[in-house]
Amino acid sequence: MTTVEGAAAEGAVGRAVPAKRPLATRLAARTGGGALRVFLVLVALFWLMPTVGLLLSSLRSPQQIAESGWWQVFARPAGITFDNYGRLLENEKVMGSLLTTAAITVPATVLVVVIGSLAGYAFAWMDFPGRDGWFMVVVGLLVVPVQVALIPVAKLFGAVGLFETTAGVILFHTAFGLPFAVFLLRNFFAEIPRELLEAARLDGAGELRLFTRVVMPLGGPAIASLGIFQFLWVWNDMLIALIFADSGSPPVTVALQQEVRQFGNNIDVLAPGAFVSMVVPLIVFFAFQRQFVSGVMAGAVK
Repeated sequence: MTTVEGAAAEGAVGRAVPAKRPLATRLAARTGGGALRVFLVLVALFWLMPTVGLLLSSLRSPQQIAESGWWQVFARPAGITFDNYGRLLENEKVMGSLLTTAAITVPATVLVVVIGSLAGYAFAWMDFPGRDGWFMVVVGLLVVPVQVALIPVAKLFGAVGLFETTAGVILFHTAFGLPFAVFLLRNFFAEIPRELLEAARLDGAGELRLFTRVVMPLGGPAIASLGIFQFLWVWNDMLIALIFADSGSPPVTVALQQEVRQFGNNIDVLAPGAFVSMVVPLIVFFAFQRQFVSGVMAGAVK
């Protein structure tokens, strides 16, 4: 009897107890892949509904927009017209604001990517006094809200002549984009194998050559992700542009807000202008989608 009980105990020990799966995993397994895909497609369509509605509204005349909702396009597709985009091209204020937005967004993105890459490499692979302390300062700046700096920076820009200038807006976005850039790129660069950098140093590569020829190509996904984040933040910004930008040539977000405030019913310009200002970041995102996903997933698995 003792032998039988011992064998039973050994068999019980030998059998592994299956781990309890999470609730979401069990629901996905029971519902099946097809039902889950249908659900995700419905969520995506619901999420894209405002974008589709704005696009269809920009293709309707002001009279049609006032009389019925945008979904009536499916019942009367003959009412679609591109006249609103023709009026948008003739509106010098809105078209000029798009150029102003591009003139702010591109330099602010490039400066953050370049300076953040150099600083991230320095914090990851260069030894200098107080490196860890300075990096903690950078991390601490991530929690500083933009609203705290509006009045002090406005006074500073007014004293040096940068208030209501494009250069002032670029500097503001660059300064507040650098902490996140340094934090992101430093953590990514730190995962590069040390042996690879040491081999390059043995071949006679200096720090600058090492950064441009080894670190930058390997950090492409993280740099692309940072560029997309910064581009979206600056392009869609309204608070900083409303305070620091030139009121005579404002960015597109401020220009559209002024159109709503001044004209109210100027929907034939507002709808296509809002859609154009929204579709540019979408094009940038989808153009670098693969690099963005790689950068977001970088460091998730070691």
